[in-house]
Amino acid sequence: MLRDRFASALRKLDVRRSITEGIRFGRSLPPEPIRDLRPDHEQAEPAWIRRALVATQTRSGGGWFVLDASRRVGQQPRSFWICGMPLVVFRSGSQLVAARDRCPHMGAALSGGFVRDGRLICPWHGLSFGAEPCAGYRPLLTHDDGRLAWVRIDDAGEALTDEPVLADRPQRGIEGVIRVEARCEPADVIANRLDPWHGSHYHPHSFAWLRILERGADEITVRVAYRVLWPWVMEVDARFHCPDARTIVMTIVRGEGVGSVVETHATPVRGDQTAITELTVASSERIGFAIARGLQPLLRPLVEYSARKLWVEDAAYAERLYALRHPEVRQPTRLATVPVRSSQASSNIDTQAVSGEPKA
Repeated sequence: MLRDRFASALRKLDVRRSITEGIRFGRSLPPEPIRDLRPDHEQAEPAWIRRALVATQTRSGGGWFVLDASRRVGQQPRSFWICGMPLVVFRSGSQLVAARDRCPHMGAALSGGFVRDGRLICPWHGLSFGAEPCAGYRPLLTHDDGRLAWVRIDDAGEALTDEPVLADRPQRGIEGVIRVEARCEPADVIANRLDPWHGSHYHPHSFAWLRILERGADEITVRVAYRVLWPWVMEVDARFHCPDARTIVMTIVRGEGVGSVVETHATPVRGDQTAITELTVASSERIGFAIARGLQPLLRPLVEYSARKLWVEDAAYAERLYALRHPEVRQPTRLATVPVRSSQASSNIDTQAVSGEPKA
């Protein structure tokens, strides 16, 4: 009798499906018809991804480029390369300061100095600099939005704005920021995000399945099942859109955590290197989430670990796009470290068609 009940329970649970699609929990979503029955490798049309990418590249970022998380820029001067320009970044009091990483006296790297009483001290001869310009030293315009630190490069070839273009974000939430570099161009990072079809194939540890709900000219809305803790998954509807040419934002529009965002910013560093800075802000109206916010110092490393794990793989995807256009460039070593975890190809799109023909 007990064996029969157990067998019946297993049939109801549908163990095979729970392994592949997971067991759902959280807020239920309204049923949506499957708009396209084709397999993912047919739905992921290189022509659409290419057109969407071209459309996004027409949007100006106002000359603004992300440096890193605001909290990671403090009194200790840091060195950044942005658009091929070496910069030193530090804080004078609470003010974010960025300038060329070169002392006007004899060319020392100012990032090797230190800050004393709000002034950056050159390591060679003790010349000091603050937030105000002086002979041979002219700080760039900066912006701190409370989560990310930005710098404006006036000769980046864009129409300049007083502040960076920011997408809507939750005012409060559990957040984390990661920064990784990849051998690719910023457009390759955006192309990766405009291909959501690769998610459950290339990242099966994080996504159980994904279905397309809407697809516009240059944005896309998906229903995706996130793996929380095997075999449990949480379904959400998420929209991907690009406010500027170097940014793509995923916003949860239905399900658990409506309004939560993942912002991915691609910043040209120097040569063929791109810095990928990703901000995650998770929010919820549930009462217990207020308690979770109080545990942010403990939860932030988990948020950043998950994001970094995905970008180890997605950086390899972006590097592959770049390598296909530049066969003369040595294949990125990162590609060899990302195993294909599915019987299907790790990327089911013609990446050469997405990013252009290889150079002769």
